[in-house]
Amino acid sequence: MSTSKIVVCPHCHRPNRLPEARLGDQGRCGHCQSPLFDGKPIVLTAASFDRHIDRSELPILVDFWAPWCGPCRAMAPAFAAAAQQLEPGTRLAKVNTEEEQALASRFAIRSIPTLVVFRNGREIARQAGAMDTASIVRWLRAVS
Repeated sequence: MSTSKIVVCPHCHRPNRLPEARLGDQGRCGHCQSPLFDGKPIVLTAASFDRHIDRSELPILVDFWAPWCGPCRAMAPAFAAAAQQLEPGTRLAKVNTEEEQALASRFAIRSIPTLVVFRNGREIARQAGAMDTASIVRWLRAVS
């Protein structure tokens, strides 16, 4: 019996059921026909955050950052490179804490960048501070 996973589309934010064995097959959203995986972090807002966190059956690694933060900007290329390595098994996402202050407050983000791993709608791990690509990948694999 084949198992499947719910994957939320990064474009229209609708859930899609995808056979687990086909996660890496460049699947497309059944609603908007956009690729389910682009190999880059998605941007989450207050409007899309809960849909992704609550509905996706993939672990989601969220980078809480701000445009004025030097370490955040320095880590951005490493986070993007980690997305290329970790998809489709993990979704990587970014939340701009300047634009989404309610989300930053809701998750008690005290320093940035802060990486938070969610699985099945719950926070399972958190790490503050900038990291390089290898460290992001290693940390995520250790905690998820």
